[in-house]
Amino acid sequence: MLKYVSWLVKGSVALGVIALLFLLISNIWIVNSTKDRIYDSIENAPSTDIALVLGTSPKLMTGDPNPYFQERIRLAAELLKQGKVKHIIVSGDNRSKYYNEPIKMYNALLELGVDKKNIHLDYAGLRTLDSIIRCKEIFGQDNITIITQPFHSYRALFISNYHNIDAFSLSLTNIPDDFSYKVKAREYLARALAVLDLYVLHREPKYLGEKEVIAI
Repeated sequence: MLKYVSWLVKGSVALGVIALLFLLISNIWIVNSTKDRIYDSIENAPSTDIALVLGTSPKLMTGDPNPYFQERIRLAAELLKQGKVKHIIVSGDNRSKYYNEPIKMYNALLELGVDKKNIHLDYAGLRTLDSIIRCKEIFGQDNITIITQPFHSYRALFISNYHNIDAFSLSLTNIPDDFSYKVKAREYLARALAVLDLYVLHREPKYLGEKEVIAI
């Protein structure tokens, strides 16, 4: 019995070490392979066909405005205004009539003066992977600027690289680094899961459907 317990403890420790190593290696790989495609200036960012705005809730759990949401919308509108992109896709979760990220992003862009003809809604961006793959496979776009926060950009670009999408990210953030430790901590795990999704599970979006190619 003692030998069995000892073996179980050693096995658990070994698995824990392997998991930590995988987590570390995944994060180093993703960050180092994408960091040169992240821009912090609209002026220096390359021009692309599409700004892909990744979804997030417009409100925090407290009911206060979500600064991540506000920044993504502001950047997308400014890119279009300056001619850095030709069209905007807002991609997010549409789980119910009470929670609809694409509609919230669409309305926020309209409030900033963006013409509705320059916005396309993707209601099936349930995950970052879904949003990026659907941008290419459903909407026919593979030259994109991804709009999100810096810590999220690495994973989004890593997925884009895997699917042969010519992508850059613009992350002109003024949000304090300590705004949400929990969100950033989850991202370390999400990067490791992204490696598994792409190279082991070969995961596809939950919903694909018919093509809706956007004419640029």
